[in-house]
Amino acid sequence: MNVNEHEERQDQSGDDAQVSTGASLDAGGVPEAAIPELVIISGMSGAGRSTAAKCLEDLGWFVVDNLPPALIPTMVELGARSQGNVARIAVVVDVRGRRFFDNLRESLADLEAKHVTRRIVFLESSDEALVRRFESVRRPHPLQGDGRIVDGIDAERELLRELRGDADLVIDTSSLNVHELRAKMDAQFAGEEEPELRATVMSFGFKYGLPVDADLVADMRFLPNPHWVPELRPFTGLNEEVSAYVFNQPGAKEFLDRYAELLRLIAAGYRREGKRYVTIAIGCTGGKHRSVATSEKLAARLAAEGVETVVVHRDMGRE
Repeated sequence: MNVNEHEERQDQSGDDAQVSTGASLDAGGVPEAAIPELVIISGMSGAGRSTAAKCLEDLGWFVVDNLPPALIPTMVELGARSQGNVARIAVVVDVRGRRFFDNLRESLADLEAKHVTRRIVFLESSDEALVRRFESVRRPHPLQGDGRIVDGIDAERELLRELRGDADLVIDTSSLNVHELRAKMDAQFAGEEEPELRATVMSFGFKYGLPVDADLVADMRFLPNPHWVPELRPFTGLNEEVSAYVFNQPGAKEFLDRYAELLRLIAAGYRREGKRYVTIAIGCTGGKHRSVATSEKLAARLAAEGVETVVVHRDMGRE
């Protein structure tokens, strides 16, 4: 089952806001409780928004699907009046409410003026994956009109371009199924305490393409490739002998030291700007040896410095 199988049926359901979880709202005038934690879920139609929202609902969030953006500040105010009954709110915003979508920027500015802490989760996917998902459920794209599915996808990408740039967390679901997407959401939101910064260190192979959700990309192809060492070729960068070979090469340890230092500088800036999630992509030719070994070492450095870190080896095993 892919992330779109049940989402597309909801994506076409119209422009009315649908409350997914009930909560008792205080009718009093002045908010007595703290302002709720707010997450805005958006992204491409068919990329998994409904799955992401359902995951947060299962984690105890108050989820509102397809809420007109102009009503987001009102929703936060109602949560603040709930005397702690609604402490975490997730709002799904997308092009289904296209006549309201233009109000989103204004609503985000309003939230910032009121010092409301908000995070934006953006669900991304490749054109090929989106077309395949829409065709599998035999539904049109909400923006395609009389054109093709790809026309709707192009129009939606353009409409969401600025919002994607503002996102705190971008998740590429092109190759994820429902369970894998839920695991990613759980990894980011299931913790009881919110860490200062969460990092995903992802190894990948350049021959399979750049990860579209990467914030930072490093290229390890300046090091000799263990693929050309017969006794190391069958193994991966998780193997101690492969890792030792990689980090015995000139420049490898120096790169790790300097890149870790650079990441400390960048992480401090991310924290100042309120960005709490970062994806660091480490690439080599096939994503099997150099990038895997470096990702493991770098993740260990980050974890030792108090950054909650997840390691993903995207292309290991594809050969």
